[in-house]
Amino acid sequence: MIDFEILEGCPVFKGIKHGEIRLLFKDIHYRIRAYKKGELIAIAGEPALHLFIVLQGSVKGEMIDYSGRSLKIEDIEAPRPLASAFLFGTDNRFPVTVSANNEVSILLIPVQEFLKIMQRNARVLTNFLNNISSRSQFLSQKLQFLNFKTIREKVAFFLLQHTTDRLHSMELKATQQQLSEMFGITRPSLARVLSEMQREKLFIIEKKTVTILNKQKLREILHYG
Repeated sequence: MIDFEILEGCPVFKGIKHGEIRLLFKDIHYRIRAYKKGELIAIAGEPALHLFIVLQGSVKGEMIDYSGRSLKIEDIEAPRPLASAFLFGTDNRFPVTVSANNEVSILLIPVQEFLKIMQRNARVLTNFLNNISSRSQFLSQKLQFLNFKTIREKVAFFLLQHTTDRLHSMELKATQQQLSEMFGITRPSLARVLSEMQREKLFIIEKKTVTILNKQKLREILHYG
């Protein structure tokens, strides 16, 4: 059984109370699957035949090349959907390989059944469209990030992306290991570049706070490599 109160926090059902969500699922076919830590949930290239919603735990999406090297795209926590931007279309397939970070429970709703839910409630339809637009923007930014070849460029882009002209500091929520996975590099390589850039007084890291000291120099790194 679904805990419908959990789905209140899902972007697809934003603004809808759990009692109403329960009614939307009346006569809808779905199933819930449990995964152990490290278990594969979906492989890149597989058809996306269901809307996947993480009910418990977290998963990670990775791009894996032919040599076996992986680049983590992001971690997805409950209660968020997976690959929603790829649910419809002429070639609706998973863009990344998804695996469980820990004990995970996932709701699977067949595409045709999810269409019924959207037909029953315009808010769900609007939420879904907003969600896939946000995901498309995220993937566009990720592709831009992958264009950078050096670690310095990736660090500069990451910091500029998370600060503004007025805001010169940010809370670093990810660990160095998580950042290295996101950047597609080793943790020692990232640690070395972070130390070098701090010595150059481009920014300073104090505990979990990063403060930009020379934003113009970071921009120049992106312009000139």
